[in-house]
Amino acid sequence: MENKKVAVITGGSGGIGLACCREFSQKGFKVYEISRRDAENGFAVHVKGDVTDERSVAAAFDSVFETEGRLDVLVNNAGFGISGPVEETALADAKKQLDVNFFGCFLCSRAAAGYMRKNGGGRIVNVSSVAAVAPIPFQAFYSASKAAINSLTLSLANELKPFDIKVCAVMPGDVRTGFTDAREKNPGGSAYAETVARSVASMEKDERSGMPPEKIARAVLSSATKRRPRPVRTVGFQYHAVCALIKLLPASFANFVIGKLYT
Repeated sequence: MENKKVAVITGGSGGIGLACCREFSQKGFKVYEISRRDAENGFAVHVKGDVTDERSVAAAFDSVFETEGRLDVLVNNAGFGISGPVEETALADAKKQLDVNFFGCFLCSRAAAGYMRKNGGGRIVNVSSVAAVAPIPFQAFYSASKAAINSLTLSLANELKPFDIKVCAVMPGDVRTGFTDAREKNPGGSAYAETVARSVASMEKDERSGMPPEKIARAVLSSATKRRPRPVRTVGFQYHAVCALIKLLPASFANFVIGKLYT
């Protein structure tokens, strides 16, 4: 009888999530993918679920555990982006951004933790972003959602340490995926329109020439299997440099530089 380790990956229908499904499957994991889309990706068993719905999340994880009797790895990857001025962002849009990116991560981590304690251990890897430490103008709520994921990661790592459940985050920079085209855009009114258009165009140009999703998937797999993973890991040499500079520079100057780049 097979005794493969079991990995659950959220948002595995495309981009980084699909690359993670492929990477984990090729390394011998039994992979389950949770998303709202009814589509098999060829590397994972699809489980329909909405990460923003508490009951849907619980049912999805119950289904995996009932089938496999174990849960070894959770990759919280589901997410999307919105752009636009804070002043002109609807509350509903801001809440939707946090619901998917942050509260989805929370709900799935909470569901997985109980099963991992039954296993005697496990690993939770959260896909964050360099925007968590370098907040991008006109992407305030996306940046905030990723900063919140980093805080959740570090807090949860200490809470679950006694149960041999390791929690860590991977922070990619620009990545070439469908995430760019799926971004929900608010161009802003006349006071912002020109600056928003220029900023978002610059950002999307960087994304389209960014890293392949497979590179991020390899980093996620490494974090999921290393004996002592880094609590928060940056992917991409230039992004390591950016994060290091932000830590060293005065906050006012670092934010000035980011503003020059994106506004």
